[in-house]
Amino acid sequence: MIKRSILIEQNAKVTCKYRQLCIATPEREATIPIEDIGFLVIEHQETYISIPALNQLIANNSAVIICDTHHLPHGMFLNLNAHHIQQQLFKAQINASSPLKKQLWQQTVKQKIHNQGLLLKRVTERDNKFNFLVSKVLSGDTSNMEGVAANFYWGSFFEIDFKRERFGNYPNNFLNYGYAILRAATARALSGSGLLNTLGIHHKNKYNAFALADDIMEPYRPLVDECVHGLMQKFDEKELITPIKLELVNLLTRTVYFENEKSPLMVALQKTASSLQQCFTGQRKKINYAKLWS
Repeated sequence: MIKRSILIEQNAKVTCKYRQLCIATPEREATIPIEDIGFLVIEHQETYISIPALNQLIANNSAVIICDTHHLPHGMFLNLNAHHIQQQLFKAQINASSPLKKQLWQQTVKQKIHNQGLLLKRVTERDNKFNFLVSKVLSGDTSNMEGVAANFYWGSFFEIDFKRERFGNYPNNFLNYGYAILRAATARALSGSGLLNTLGIHHKNKYNAFALADDIMEPYRPLVDECVHGLMQKFDEKELITPIKLELVNLLTRTVYFENEKSPLMVALQKTASSLQQCFTGQRKKINYAKLWS
């Protein structure tokens, strides 16, 4: 079942009654079954949300995302008890060997570079050497092929002069918003699979509470890049206006592909997270990343 993504941009009061989320703004009121909600993005700084509503959303494994004064996702609430054998899974994740984590990171970087190469070819209509870069990715990506690919990718992707920086010029603001939504969706999927987001396989910043999400979202980043590229053709606006934010949030329902099936991105992330859990417990050796295009 495809979960809904709700964006609150107005001053609103969010409560719950009979397993329904009640959202009241000065203009209107709406009720939504909590079980249908995958993501609630709260952007307006004067939004009120009741503790019972927050608890019911978290119990449903819905990700509640809070934005900062610049309207960018800043933090999120996640279920810390989303899996019935969570303690066992935590132990497997904590005890994962360094060679295993290096192999998982190698798989992740290979898939990311492969996806970047496919998208770059779609955008520029020119062949590239990204498959060659994929072949050079070592265990743990010790040769930093991820960085080599990124330099070429961002130097060729947009038709404007662009440098990818977190606090850089347009369209970095579009990319940041999309990546933050993708990060939240990935964290939600990992939490639902009983994994600890704090412990990454590559990202290790001690201040990063979502290091594992930052690792596992990497191959899916090109979906945000593709969306932003399309938004730049569609809108002259360089600020994050509502229609642009809605398209980036709705990216979570975009179709991606596995070997014998297709699924929305938010469901695919759950499959990927489940496969990672099985890698930690020794049941499989490869993370199941979706194909982004058929």
